[in-house]
Amino acid sequence: MAAIVLVHGIAQEQYSADVLEAQWIPALAGGVRAAGHPELADRLWRGPLPGAPEVRMAFYGNAFLDPGAQGGTAPIADDDDDQELSEQLAAAWLATAAAQAGDSRDRVEAQRYLDNAALGDAGQQGIGATARFATNTLTRLKWFAPFGFGFAEKFVNRSLAQVTRYLSDEAVRKHAQQQVLDLIGPETKLVVGHSLGSVVAYEALHHTGGPVTLITLGSPLALQSIIYPRLRPQPPIVPPALAGWENIADRDDIVAAHLDLAPFFPPGPGGTVVPTTHAAIDNGAQPHDAAHYLTKRSVGRIVAEALSEQRHP
Repeated sequence: MAAIVLVHGIAQEQYSADVLEAQWIPALAGGVRAAGHPELADRLWRGPLPGAPEVRMAFYGNAFLDPGAQGGTAPIADDDDDQELSEQLAAAWLATAAAQAGDSRDRVEAQRYLDNAALGDAGQQGIGATARFATNTLTRLKWFAPFGFGFAEKFVNRSLAQVTRYLSDEAVRKHAQQQVLDLIGPETKLVVGHSLGSVVAYEALHHTGGPVTLITLGSPLALQSIIYPRLRPQPPIVPPALAGWENIADRDDIVAAHLDLAPFFPPGPGGTVVPTTHAAIDNGAQPHDAAHYLTKRSVGRIVAEALSEQRHP
């Protein structure tokens, strides 16, 4: 059991809980330090110190590995429904880029794809052609420039595959949520979910008692027609276990299609908690990067408050 449970996002299958903890915990401590809590930052990272809160990563990336391919990523199932979902997701990311990307060239490039798709040009070569067309467009955007084209292409394809598999493969869904639930206990005060991990954390927290604070970073939870209508339970509500829900997104993060989650997640029966979306932050050239989110002062302040006795007696 852990005081802070971290839940990673897409395209992390080649790592492990230990590797991701080594990346996330220093970044988390950096955000806490930036928020003016150096002693807590030291306890989080420079331990072992007496009373240091335990921080653990709920690792579910191994669910996306193909056991017959020596650690290779399992592909999307050769299924029309899965292919259609993957295409819808790729198009939704492009629609977000067309509407809010900070780079005007990215907006124009994304809009050009959407215009072509509306005319039917992208879908003339059978199932999967739209996804390939959208993927090729995505990898040309400035958003992916730091990765390099080859890595960007793999990242986009793996990301589409993993979101699709989580939503359509019951075994993957249960495995991912169980990794979160195995780390949550009476001492847990904070769950941090990034990207697809925010979806996993949200659904898992419907099966816990709480109270815990949830931080969602670069979250696609409100992505209409793709993720939101497939969430469990339906209709989506704030998990009763939550003492607070803080949502943070970079305006250029195309995975976070809706920056404000409050209109989509009302309180549960008898509850009062709603998602609080903070002012959009700037993660620089890598708007979806987990470490860039974690080092922000706003995240550090939330972590400090969640761990304080005042917030959780």
